[in-house]
Amino acid sequence: MKLDILAFGAHPDDVELGCGATIAKEISLGKKVGIVDLTRGELGTRGSADIRDTEAANAAEILGVTIRENLRFRDGFFVNDEKHQLEIIKMIRKYKPEIVLCNAVDDRHIDHAKGSKLVSDACFLSGLRRIETEVNGEPQEAWRPNLVYHYIQWKNIEPDFVVDVTGFTDKKVEAIMAYSSQFYEPNSTEPITPIATKNFMESLVYRSQDLGRLIGTDFGEGFTVERYLAVNSLGDLI
Repeated sequence: MKLDILAFGAHPDDVELGCGATIAKEISLGKKVGIVDLTRGELGTRGSADIRDTEAANAAEILGVTIRENLRFRDGFFVNDEKHQLEIIKMIRKYKPEIVLCNAVDDRHIDHAKGSKLVSDACFLSGLRRIETEVNGEPQEAWRPNLVYHYIQWKNIEPDFVVDVTGFTDKKVEAIMAYSSQFYEPNSTEPITPIATKNFMESLVYRSQDLGRLIGTDFGEGFTVERYLAVNSLGDLI
């Protein structure tokens, strides 16, 4: 199955938090989008890996993605090595995306930067035909995505470009709140974490509003790039 966009996240909910509105918008435009989670988030303070499996499936349904898979790497302890790169290469060759979205290049959680570099490296290696992989006994062809973009997470990294996501922020918030074990719930007896506060949820919407303000729209999501952005003409910019 070929996808237009494949979004990777170190943990279930990373993709929703970082680029959920962009994904919802692209799907509304007819694009086929998939999500691959690297871990099950088993070290999370709240909830459990089994609960997050169910929450991730519910969030995927809300966003309308075509597929969602989990590579079950070790939360907190996966590394950027050949073993892990090959598993990601298999996903890239399996779904042949034109665009890959992945974690922030620098962030509070160590898995985010690790996941960012791991996926980025695998995107390059996936295009080398002498690296042989197979899925279900079938050999795979080399495939390299045209574009790799990094979404923004905890840290307020300055974006290289901003997507107008006006009209899709509510869908993003709905997908995030599918992870009811992880985020703010006033009656919860679970420990408080940095993302399980009212302030955190409000900050997500505010950031989107602020980025939207800066580009002259109501809401925006920011991304960083690995190479210069290219446009056919000045009129391509909004």
